[in-house]
Amino acid sequence: MSRQLPIVAITPFPQAAAHELADTQLRANLGRATRTIRDKRARVVAEVADWEPMRDRAAAVKDEVLDNLDELLARFEAAAVAAGATVHHAADAARANAIVTELVQEQQADHVVKIKSMATQEIGLNEALEAAGITPIETDLAELIVQLADDTPSHILVPAIHYNRSQIRELFARRMPGFTATSDEPAVLAGAAREYLRRTFLAAKVAVCGANFAIAETGSLVIVESEGNGRMCLTLPETLIAVVGVEKLLPRFADLGDFLRLLPRSSTGERMNPYTSIFTGVTAGDGPQRLHIVLLDNGRTQVAQDPAGRAALRCIRCSACLNVCPVYERAGGHAYGSVYPGPIGAILSPQLTGQDAGFNKTLPFASTLCGACYDVCPVKINIPEILVHLRQTGPKPAAERAAMSTLSWVMRDRRRWRAALRAARSGSAPLRLIARRHGGTLRRAPWPLSAWTAHRDAPLPAAESFRDWWRRTHEQS
Repeated sequence: MSRQLPIVAITPFPQAAAHELADTQLRANLGRATRTIRDKRARVVAEVADWEPMRDRAAAVKDEVLDNLDELLARFEAAAVAAGATVHHAADAARANAIVTELVQEQQADHVVKIKSMATQEIGLNEALEAAGITPIETDLAELIVQLADDTPSHILVPAIHYNRSQIRELFARRMPGFTATSDEPAVLAGAAREYLRRTFLAAKVAVCGANFAIAETGSLVIVESEGNGRMCLTLPETLIAVVGVEKLLPRFADLGDFLRLLPRSSTGERMNPYTSIFTGVTAGDGPQRLHIVLLDNGRTQVAQDPAGRAALRCIRCSACLNVCPVYERAGGHAYGSVYPGPIGAILSPQLTGQDAGFNKTLPFASTLCGACYDVCPVKINIPEILVHLRQTGPKPAAERAAMSTLSWVMRDRRRWRAALRAARSGSAPLRLIARRHGGTLRRAPWPLSAWTAHRDAPLPAAESFRDWWRRTHEQS
């Protein structure tokens, strides 16, 4: 049941996607889940009369953060420290992992409980803790499923979206101590996970979390979740460590309202989150008595300096773009080889870790540019526009550079362009004869067009150009 993680981690998207497409069970699981979430989202969004103005306001707030990042970070730190928290700064993943590991070791803890956190996945915190002899225990049900399977998440919001319930029951039977149920009913599976985790919650000295939002005005952290496991992690352990990306800031507490309406509708199709926890510093005798906040950069300030790509940092990790993406629905999250899959991952990962890094080279091309992701994004990230930007700025094969250079030379001169069009029409005549059998498109073409027709039909040049048609029908009369 475990997946061969090294394969997708080092394989470019086209090859990884082809491998995943062969898994018919995976495609069925993904199709069923994404359709369900899409339909729920559409219904609850339609109820909100000011949905578009709210998207505009949220986008403006996130841009304000990026424009004033240093100032807002200083305000957040001052407010958090005044409330009793300790703030750490981590320039990269290695530094963040070292800080968290040292803090856990100071408490002489051999395990930590964790709330679902994309930031800790991004930096590989679980692996760093395990290397130091500390056991991280994921308490979100889907994250627990993935952890027990020695797998990695394939969706931002629903990490185990690639599993169905019979697969989960089989996994629990093999890997969860004390599990004896023969039913794969969701309530039974959730109940078993609850029993398994309850003992862990009560014994934990340290919890690790991320944050959905960080309020600069008050030094508060905000976590939204659906299961209650987060509330257990935020209240029972004596020490709480929050790893927070610097882009999660909001300037004012008053800004939070729009985001708490946008996020649940966009992510789970709910009108509000079942659990919304807002905490500021520490309170004697109530909840954790030590709060450490690790402010994570890891490439974010560099991305914020790119006028064309910085909008990716508006992302509130709702995963709406994944649920509408035709590429993600068919290939799944593992094909992206990135912690952040889907359309947002295709623009965020290359910017955070570099377009020359492994599979990042191909991620900007893992899209049809249909625009559905932009339509549903609650903070109006124009993902297709950024994809095109990254395609233009990223490394290009020598053959492509030569082809584009030649095409540019041809198109700069009217006579050369007319001659090229005539040559294309003449050269494509035999192919048009073949294409007539298939509605005017070419389904299989010889090399080098075969690279195109391996995945899609190829349109052919018209038998007559517009210029020639105009001359024939208008100038002669």
